Amino acid sequence: MVGFDIDILRQVAQAIFGSSDPEHFRTVIVSNDDRVNAVKSGKVDILAETMTINCERRKSIDFSTVYYLAGQTILVPDNSPIASKQDLGGERVCAEKGSTSLYQLVEPGMPKGIKVWQALNNSDCLVMLQQNQVDAISTDDAILLGLEQQDQNTHLVDSPTFHSEPYGLAISKAHPQFTSFVNGVLARVRADGTWAALYDHWLLPYLPPGSTTPAPPSACYVGSSCPG
Repeated sequence: MVGFDIDILRQVAQAIFGSSDPEHFRTVIVSNDDRVNAVKSGKVDILAETMTINCERRKSIDFSTVYYLAGQTILVPDNSPIASKQDLGGERVCAEKGSTSLYQLVEPGMPKGIKVWQALNNSDCLVMLQQNQVDAISTDDAILLGLEQQDQNTHLVDSPTFHSEPYGLAISKAHPQFTSFVNGVLARVRADGTWAALYDHWLLPYLPPGSTTPAPPSACYVGSSCPG
């Protein structure tokens, strides 16, 4: 497994073991809908999987400071008339089961009549879009960039994201010292250029021409000092 999240975990492993070799940590695959339970039960010690920090989840598990700030948007076929969230009324929209994206499609301010379809994972949503079972996929822009690369006949709508999605590393509330340690690792990653290097490698090549690397998200906790 490779990617931005995996490399963030490698930074944590490097800080603990002096090496980021995969022999020092075991990757466990969990479904989107089972992420909170996996952390609570101890099935995993730390989870990095595009997981949005929100108040409901923080009732059950702990989070690091924000390590990536995504935003919810929309992926559509190239011939789609959908150009913004306001065009989703009456359309079939897929989102992953257990995701914040799913619930935000029916929040106040969204168009009426969106037909929400749940899928076990975002790849299933892409298959449904390809088979004309849904008209759009809505989730985090970072995830949709990956789906867009898998199908060159799709594109992200050219409009601002409509919901902030701050990602955190999920950790059990039983291990507050580990959370503090991880926050120290993230502080170093932001400061020494590692975060920017990971962004340049994993995300910048897939953004529109002229895109630049943003500053890392500030070290904040959702619900307190975080913007948005």
